[in-house]
Parts: sequence; structure tokens; C-alpha cells
Amino acid sequence: MNTALARLNTIFAFTLSVMAGLTFLCFLSTFFNEHKADVSINTAKVIVKNVPDYSAGREKNDLGFIKLNQVVVWDKIIRRGENSILDYRKANTKYYFWDFGNGLRGNKNVTLSLSWNVIPNAGTLPKIMGTGQHKIEFPAEYSPNRFQ
Repeated sequence: MNTALARLNTIFAFTLSVMAGLTFLCFLSTFFNEHKADVSINTAKVIVKNVPDYSAGREKNDLGFIKLNQVVVWDKIIRRGENSILDYRKANTKYYFWDFGNGLRGNKNVTLSLSWNVIPNAGTLPKIMGTGQHKIEFPAEYSPNRFQ
């Protein structure tokens, strides 16, 4: 005859097995989804400011030798059920471009793109790239003012 503790252990183990199976089915239901969306990115006024870097010489600074630089210009967490259409025509950027090595001034190859993560209930965390891009050119001169 089984004791009450043995019966509780059996119920607990069965419940965990069912929950693991349901979690795996939840993972399978979203694994093959393609999360894609057309994005439209535009810019209004491009300003570049220079910040002199006195901490290290140019030859010791490893940032000058990177061929592809990727930075986060803006981020936002959108919760389930919230409006996911982002329309910030008059908003300021959250993160500014600071030119530490005189490489941004006059740069004609700056491409803005949108990527996001969809946090699943179970499974992998996919990084999804939007299908649209926007190419901008930085001005040839630095902005003289701090605020403009």
C-alpha cells in the first residue's frame, strides 16, 4: 500500500511531465513562424559632434580598426497587447552618435536598420531584422553648438 507522501510524489512527477510536454508543444508552435515586417525608417536633421579622446593614442585605440560598427540608436520594450506601431516624428534620439575618432564626419555610408527580439514563452530568442533600411550621410562639418 502506498503512503500519502508516495502518492503526492507520483502526482507531482506526472504534473511535471505534462508541463514539460506542454512547454515543448508551445515551443514547436512558434518555432517555424517567420516574424517579418516591412519597416520604413526616415531621418530629419543629422548632426555630428566631436568629443576629443585624450585617454589613448590613435594607434592604441582598437575602435579605429573595426570595419563594421553596429550601435544601438534607440530601444523600446513593447509588451504584449500594446500598440506596436512606432511613429516618432518629433522625438529626440535616445542615444547620440559621438565621434571619438573623426570617422563619422563626412561619412556617406551610414545605414539605419530595425531589428527586434520576440521573447517566446519557451524556446530560443530570435533576432529578427526588418526588411527596410535607410541610408544617411553625415555632414562634412561638426556641429559647433552643444544643443542644436
